[in-house]
Amino acid sequence: MFRKALLAATVLLAAPALTDTPESLMRGYAEQARTTSASYAGPSPAAGRRLFHQQPRDWSCATCHTDQPTATGRHAITGKAIGPLSPVANPERLRDAAKVEKWFKRNCSDTLGRPCTPAEKADLIAFLLGAREGA
Repeated sequence: MFRKALLAATVLLAAPALTDTPESLMRGYAEQARTTSASYAGPSPAAGRRLFHQQPRDWSCATCHTDQPTATGRHAITGKAIGPLSPVANPERLRDAAKVEKWFKRNCSDTLGRPCTPAEKADLIAFLLGAREGA
């Protein structure tokens, strides 16, 4: 009986992580953006595309993730394969808010030299959701 209760508690504690979706994360970042800018119009796939290819430093997102986020990329330094970034091609992507935030923090600093804004995060997710395989 104790084992069943422990298993049930473990499943319930893990459940919130299972509810993260790319769409819910995008909406959350968009809401954050609206609190800091009343003129924020909402997620823009075009702005996300520009951000994905922006190269103010030595590399852009596309350097490792390729120009097509539905393709397998390769880390520019280690050469390690990186699964497709777009949830269109990789349904595992953007399913854990903590992981998404961790990678935004690391990669925005590496590519842009600063943290991404909530609007930029929403825009980038909108771009990734709109990516088409082979396009």
